[in-house]
Amino acid sequence: MRVRTDLNISLDGCAAPDPSSGTPDNPLGEDWSRLVAPYVATRTFQSQVLGNQGTGTTGVNDRYAKEYFEGAGAEIMGAGKFGLHMFGEDPGWRGWWGDNPPFHHPVFVLTHTAPRPSIEMEGGTVFHFVSASPAEVLAMAVDAAADGTDVRIGGGPTMVREYLKAGLIDVLHLAVTPVILGQGENLWADLRNIDLEYTAFSESGEDGVSHVTFTRRRIAR
Repeated sequence: MRVRTDLNISLDGCAAPDPSSGTPDNPLGEDWSRLVAPYVATRTFQSQVLGNQGTGTTGVNDRYAKEYFEGAGAEIMGAGKFGLHMFGEDPGWRGWWGDNPPFHHPVFVLTHTAPRPSIEMEGGTVFHFVSASPAEVLAMAVDAAADGTDVRIGGGPTMVREYLKAGLIDVLHLAVTPVILGQGENLWADLRNIDLEYTAFSESGEDGVSHVTFTRRRIAR
């Protein structure tokens, strides 16, 4: 079992755009669209998330998109990724992903507004809302995951930083999109020398995307 995470980041390290860049028609903002465009274009994303079969790009970007969905038995995500920062007052809000989210396993949403009732979705996804330390939530996710499957730290970057600071992430994959945002949430804030704890591997994908994978030098689990 590994604890792993995947993030799209810009060349200047931004993994989430400035929230003020959003509009009613595009709540996540144009910066977010630019940041994730190569990932959204992959055949795997088109199929797994949008339900568009047989369309999308293949190649290196798509291979990493496939790996994102493979082998995970539970996920931990922040309130922002679930959408509580925008729709937390809406009792009918069930996330961005429709009635059948692409996770198909337990998802633990870390939020200061917990407790909230769990939401059971089609396809095996169950959203649980919890307020606890990163290590405590990780223990819940490990217990909920099927034997031997990974726990994925789903983001956003603030939460990923907390798990990195706590030494709890074994594998960190970054898809570095060749855009410069100049604003937003920087993944590397307060993480000086974190790279010394990992070995790194990189390869280039389509559209100039660089895939950088950091693997912890020694995995205790």
